[in-house]
Amino acid sequence: MRCMETLRHELAAAAARLVVEEGLDYGRAKRRALSLLGAPQRTSLPDNDLIEREVRTYIELFCADTQPGELLALRRLALLWMERLARFRPHLSGAVWNGTATRRSDIHLQLFCDDPKSAEIALIDQGLHFEAHSVPGFNGDTADALSFTSPCPELGEPIGIHLMIHDHDDLRGALKPGTDGKPRRGDASALAVRLAATEAHA
Repeated sequence: MRCMETLRHELAAAAARLVVEEGLDYGRAKRRALSLLGAPQRTSLPDNDLIEREVRTYIELFCADTQPGELLALRRLALLWMERLARFRPHLSGAVWNGTATRRSDIHLQLFCDDPKSAEIALIDQGLHFEAHSVPGFNGDTADALSFTSPCPELGEPIGIHLMIHDHDDLRGALKPGTDGKPRRGDASALAVRLAATEAHA
């Protein structure tokens, strides 16, 4: 019988493969990995930090030739949308921000609005068709989200864009670093710095 620590790492590795190859979010990837490995439903799941480390390892082993270029294209597209939505104080999070994105990854932007409906109106004014739904927010709350696709000429396919709508007052808390001391999200200026670094290594 596998020890719990070994199983946890096997789950993390399986989830990482699903994240990279199928573009699943960490939560769905963990649950699918649990099923694929035939592990008991009560099995303790790996945390997101371990998943991210396994994602980086998988990319280094299997996607080293293609991932830098794909990340570059996604960061350029993210910056384009951040400039279009600048009045809503957009901050990028997720795989495109932390550098683990591939062409299967979506772009996640967090908007900090004085009026939650203003972002929705802005998309309508641009003639965009989007889906409105709810997602987990900060501190256990829920947040409104707007999802649509945007062409990515560099990748030759549409990319999912998800806008999470938060109150302007949530911005200060959102800028706190994660447990590893690294920022979990960044504004357009911070992304531009990372984009320049990506261009230098692509």
